[in-house]
Amino acid sequence: MSVEVKNLVKSFDNKTILDNISFKVDDGKILSIVGFSGSGKSTVLKLISGLLEKDSGEIITTGGDIAMVFQYSALFDSLNVFDNISFALQERKDLRGKYTKKELEKIVAEKLELVGLSGIEKKFPSELSGGMQKRVSFARAIVTEPKIILYDEPTAGLDPISSTLIEDYIVRLKNETNAASIVVTHQMSTIRRTADSVLMLYNGHVVFEGSPEELCREETPYTRQFVEAALDGPMKMN
Repeated sequence: MSVEVKNLVKSFDNKTILDNISFKVDDGKILSIVGFSGSGKSTVLKLISGLLEKDSGEIITTGGDIAMVFQYSALFDSLNVFDNISFALQERKDLRGKYTKKELEKIVAEKLELVGLSGIEKKFPSELSGGMQKRVSFARAIVTEPKIILYDEPTAGLDPISSTLIEDYIVRLKNETNAASIVVTHQMSTIRRTADSVLMLYNGHVVFEGSPEELCREETPYTRQFVEAALDGPMKMN
């Protein structure tokens, strides 16, 4: 088990965003966290990655790096692909100076091959399509061999074909790294194609937990409204 969250609570300005949330993700598995905008999905990722401090509860990990793939790639525009991917290896205090230039080149080449983008080390983000930028961000995320990979809306802003490609690479990286992965999404295709399990949040609480198949067939007001993208139902947009 790589990630276990117990009774997690987080509030902003006296508004409770997460109220006693618990779940776990095993090695080599993908959990999809879903829900309407503002339901606290991305907040969970930020708490696990340490970008935010929790109010209470426990976040237990089995050690190793935690990688975060941001919603819109978040590549450094002034750096080429090689420097973007190798940034952590060159700049992190615990890794700086550990690798020679040739070793860095080999590592970057291996990661680019994993995401199907061999030979683009010298290109800059502005020269890449949105889908290619997203895959470069995947390569950057796994360069430190993380045990946990967090994806925040990985198919946001992409066309359906590019989204399918990204979904395939999420599964491939899970298989290659055996990492515990959490994918925040609202896309049914991403849920169906990548997730082993699904957690639905609303109003600070878990309103569904189960498999993608159970999400699609379970006849509760919450699951029906989400799957059908219906305006009528218990979940109201903020």
